[in-house]
Amino acid sequence: MRIEDYALIGDMQSAALVARDGSIDWLCLPRFDSPSCFAALLGSERNGHWWMGPTGRRPATRRRYRPDTLILESEWDTPTGTVRVIDFMPPRDRNPDVVRIVEGVSGSVEVSTQLRVRFDYGRIVPWVRRTNGHLQAIGGPDSVWLHSPVPLKGGDYAHRATFTVKEGQRLPFVFTWHPSHEPMPQQIHCENQLEETEAYWAEWVGKCTYDGPYREAVVRSLITLKGLTYAPTGGIVAAPTTSLPEDLGGVRNWDYRFCWLRDATLTLDALISSGYLEEAADWRAWLLRAIAGRPQDLQIMYGVAGERRLPELRLDWLDGYEDSRPVRIGNEAVRQLQLDVYGEVMNCLFVARSRGLSADDRAWTIQRQLLDYVEDHWDEPDEGLWEVRGPRRHFVHSKVMCWAALDRAVKYVERFHRTGPVEKWRTLRDTVHAEILDKGFDKRRNTFTQSYGSSELDAALLMIPIVGFLPADDPRVAGTVAAIEKELMADELVLRYPIAEDNDVDGLPGGEGAFLACSFWLVEVMAMQGRKDEAKDLFERLLALRNDVGLLAEEYDPRYGRLVGNFPQAFSHVPLVHAARALS
Repeated sequence: MRIEDYALIGDMQSAALVARDGSIDWLCLPRFDSPSCFAALLGSERNGHWWMGPTGRRPATRRRYRPDTLILESEWDTPTGTVRVIDFMPPRDRNPDVVRIVEGVSGSVEVSTQLRVRFDYGRIVPWVRRTNGHLQAIGGPDSVWLHSPVPLKGGDYAHRATFTVKEGQRLPFVFTWHPSHEPMPQQIHCENQLEETEAYWAEWVGKCTYDGPYREAVVRSLITLKGLTYAPTGGIVAAPTTSLPEDLGGVRNWDYRFCWLRDATLTLDALISSGYLEEAADWRAWLLRAIAGRPQDLQIMYGVAGERRLPELRLDWLDGYEDSRPVRIGNEAVRQLQLDVYGEVMNCLFVARSRGLSADDRAWTIQRQLLDYVEDHWDEPDEGLWEVRGPRRHFVHSKVMCWAALDRAVKYVERFHRTGPVEKWRTLRDTVHAEILDKGFDKRRNTFTQSYGSSELDAALLMIPIVGFLPADDPRVAGTVAAIEKELMADELVLRYPIAEDNDVDGLPGGEGAFLACSFWLVEVMAMQGRKDEAKDLFERLLALRNDVGLLAEEYDPRYGRLVGNFPQAFSHVPLVHAARALS
């Protein structure tokens, strides 16, 4: 299956990817960052999957989410009738459940299923037994149960069944995880859970304040972002997957199942602007716990509960998605210096407070300590927004976001009457601003550059007017945008930065696709410049890249005409929401 052939279901603690042919090929339990029990996405079916569909295995004729929910419906038309599979994960009470309801729509259809459980990212073959008619698979700390009215028969380290579904008939299958040392969990009532899950999403979507012409795309993006939140703590993962390649067959494969401060703050910005303050309060509480102790030790990312150690390992027994190796878990970028996150955190907290989030004295104390760090380190080189694995540089975007951190601090004091060395912040803000104009702008080409002393461009420069560093109609911004449109676009989409053998900026071999967030940033800037028709055309081109259920990966590769990178990607859906607002 292509990456765009997958759909997402989740319970705000973990998520599964369901392929167009009815196979669940990726599922980590009990958390987003737990070892998987289905890992066919990064290997083969022998690394774990759960297929359900008409005998003969074919892509669904059509599929959709139930309106304004994360409940997936896939339908197959066959010569003998039509069958539907309803997939969802109920918001969790105690144990995580994956529910699949097979429904006869018309006629009579022969349906087959195959279940192959493999714990620890496809490596552990579990011990499977049958208890009171239900299947239990145990491997180390993990145990799963399959409850169904259809008996599955074992063989070749898998369990299979073939059965017939007639019009009006509904057969439920429930896959439940729990710690292996605990007794069998209580079985849920599928139809009740379906009703409650639909009601949950309807109530949540009902709070959305966006009512513009792109409501369908915005709401689907907001639901996806909500699906990437970790409800127990308020953390937000960048994506529910690891090692889906940015370059098919290449090494640009990373684990995104963690909470990047940048991605989380931008996600919250989109949610807050759409009427969701509760998520902002939850995330602020998560942030305060995560960075408790010495705020100057701030990391760029954490685990979903605030864990700091995220060691990067390679899973050599997995072949990788379309032979893209290595497959990685953990992320070595956790140790990088990325100065832009301070600006994103300060901006998000300022926006949340401006939208009505209650004051928090402890939060302001920590914000002041973060500003102390910015004051001492803003003039250092870093790895930047794109987490380069080459040498550190003085990235212009990082400097702009340091400016933004100071700017929001000044505005925080002015608007909310907080105490702080506001005159010192104003002076430093002006100093940073002046240095960027002096060292980060190429007067000859009339464009800002990727880093000091570089002649290269960077799509992150599009954030300059978005964060208010300069107005969108400033000639220097106009020159930068024009240069990006001329030099960084492929197939009408924006690349992050030039990649060539003589450009060692990211320290990695191979190419990549167009980073979708960058193109959405261009839409927003075009709208700010009054180029509404051009912005609308590009925005609708980007909407057309979504898959059939409205989801986006990290990138789109014009070379192959395919989505690439981890999926679905918060960093793609967030700027979609902002671009839609800019056009509205």
